Amino acid sequence: MLMHDWALWARDEQLPPEGAWRTWVFMGGRGAGKTHAGAGWVHGLALGIAPFATAPVGRIALVGETFADVREVMVDGVSGILSVSGAGDRPHFEATRKRLVWRNGAVAQMFSAEDAEALRGPQFGAAWCDELAKWKNAQEVWDMLQFGLRLGECPRQLVTTTPRSIPLLKQILADSGTVKTHANTLANIENLSKSFIDEIQKRYAGTRLGRQELEGELIEDRADSLWKRADLEAGRVDVAPDMIRIVVAVDPPASSHDTSAACGIVAVGVDACGIAHVLEDASVVQARPHEWAMAAIACYHKWQADALVAEVNQGGDMVAQVLAQVDAHVPVKAVRATRGKFTRAEPVAALYACGHVRHVGVWPQLEDELCDFASNGLSNGRSPDRLDALVWGLTHLMLSAPEKAAVKPRMRVF
Repeated sequence: MLMHDWALWARDEQLPPEGAWRTWVFMGGRGAGKTHAGAGWVHGLALGIAPFATAPVGRIALVGETFADVREVMVDGVSGILSVSGAGDRPHFEATRKRLVWRNGAVAQMFSAEDAEALRGPQFGAAWCDELAKWKNAQEVWDMLQFGLRLGECPRQLVTTTPRSIPLLKQILADSGTVKTHANTLANIENLSKSFIDEIQKRYAGTRLGRQELEGELIEDRADSLWKRADLEAGRVDVAPDMIRIVVAVDPPASSHDTSAACGIVAVGVDACGIAHVLEDASVVQARPHEWAMAAIACYHKWQADALVAEVNQGGDMVAQVLAQVDAHVPVKAVRATRGKFTRAEPVAALYACGHVRHVGVWPQLEDELCDFASNGLSNGRSPDRLDALVWGLTHLMLSAPEKAAVKPRMRVF
């Protein structure tokens, strides 16, 4: 049916570029039609129809941030592969085997970017990688995929992503075998809610975050930011050594009624050599007090932490009371800000610059805040809640007078 003829309905930038490329990167803003482009491309490859392929591609990899993302966005989402298929050519979704199977025998296999090892062994003629800039193990997963992309005369891959200034994305874009297309959010305005467009334009038009998330621009670090991505990458590790102390730092929303703001929750530890490790960004958004308290307590128990470090400037005694309602046995160390955020953050940023802090894995939202924070705050004007929690935790571990506490060994948590 014509309504399922993606080549007919797609915009020019949503169709594969001409030429002998290996990697097609489609960078775009939120709602720009990246997922629809990926789904249409995969479906066209599987069926072997122009302009996507001259013959069916029998083995295709679908790689997303998590299995849930692959299923709910790439496969079964409103713009996913099943939605672009007509009744006569819709693939069968074998959920238990994590794959799609077309009537002609073509198979698209699902993979999570959380498990690079799963890509050892399988081989493919094409791959669709969605939201690569959010992958926690981006380089490792990408490398494993390249070894498996070896079927057919011209194996190819499509990357659809809202850009973030991560080394892998810049590396891919610089490769001679890469072609790039781009679309901003407004390019897909006919399929988006008018109230959504009005609201995001009002809030974010012209801001640094808006240029990234709406215009789909690859934004480099702010020249005046306290943190640099090069420092974060230089200190990144896959697995943490044994910690001698661990704390979970909490930066609650400004009030108990503020459920739109994020609650920063960050677990940090220090090893026997005095090197700090950022273990997890467990921050939550749009959470009521008992919800963020439960998230903080869960993080405390997960890491067998020594204490919860909680800022009480806004909530005062309420913060400790809410935490105690969830688990009264968890020790809470109340901290109160007497200086501005930038002044508090400067010595912590200096620890990074001197190589005294490691990030265990990748925490994109936290790292975006770090690399967008300068003397006037974040470029979008919002509160740096994740950053604040990080600063409180590392200040407590690395810059405050050490507390007299017995060192207790811990098993590593994976």
